[in-house]
Amino acid sequence: MFEGKLLPILASAAIVAASAQSVWAGNVTINLGYAAAEGSSYSVLADKFEDLAEEYSGGTVDVRVRCCGQLMGEDEAFKAMQLGTVDMHIITGNNISPHFPLMDAFVLPYVFEDKIHAYKVLEGEVGTGLSNQLHTATNVHLLTFGFVGDRDFYNARNPITKMEDMAGLKVRVPKNQVMIDTFAEFGAAPIPLPWADTPTALQTGTVEGADNGTSFIKSQKFYEIMPHFTVLEHFSYFSPLFASDRIMNKLDDAQRDAVMRAARDAGLYQKEEMGSRVAGIRAFLTGEGGMQTAEFERSGFLAAGQRVQDRYAAEKGDDFKALLAAIRAAAD
Repeated sequence: MFEGKLLPILASAAIVAASAQSVWAGNVTINLGYAAAEGSSYSVLADKFEDLAEEYSGGTVDVRVRCCGQLMGEDEAFKAMQLGTVDMHIITGNNISPHFPLMDAFVLPYVFEDKIHAYKVLEGEVGTGLSNQLHTATNVHLLTFGFVGDRDFYNARNPITKMEDMAGLKVRVPKNQVMIDTFAEFGAAPIPLPWADTPTALQTGTVEGADNGTSFIKSQKFYEIMPHFTVLEHFSYFSPLFASDRIMNKLDDAQRDAVMRAARDAGLYQKEEMGSRVAGIRAFLTGEGGMQTAEFERSGFLAAGQRVQDRYAAEKGDDFKALLAAIRAAAD
């Protein structure tokens, strides 16, 4: 006898529930972290993504950028995204390797012949396949690779004119085995340190040198304490924008499309913006910045890099070998 009254009540409840769901999906806040300083290539990507995600979503997605390690350091951020305690984070590729070893193929010294080769790999089938593999293995989304840069070298001991000048030099390296092995092959004494400890280690002399993307050397003001600068370009690097499953699952279909589109376009923007800045930053470092540079013989470094590539290709599993073969084939 209550059926006539019950149906309108149930219908009203469904409308309220749907309305509540719409409001919930329409007010998604994303905290996006990165560990580098403001003004670095990370901030170029993060700030552009913030603007575009909010624009493309019609204001239903609110991105809050947290720079300078406010959320956490890179070594902890990937695991935190797996746990869902961090929404999004920008992390340099070499710091992903402990969580997803295939990333080491891109860390290998001199693995890309030039920028055309690098972008052909990352923006093509190889990059898409890697992103899918990473999500399957870790439940973390790689939204964009962005800008591909080179790591330049700096030190406080002596100019680098040939590989022999590296002998015994205490070099800070990230906690990445490929990078450790590469500097050992160069003849240096690699010391693995997390990024957060690096500025202090350089200032105190715990390490005598290090390498970073060109823009980081300026944004971190390492030119104030490191007199010698070398455009070694031994490692290429990229710092993808990653997202947790938890935050991506909070988005409705329109918001998800907006976020994916914003990530893609922000990555393209960062690529163009940072690509145009590198020459000027290097000129600043060796001009107004006061760093000294010298011509150097690259052949020894290239040969050492090839030895590292060949050793890893021989020691790693079939998936790694297939990925490295695909990277090399894309250069043809």
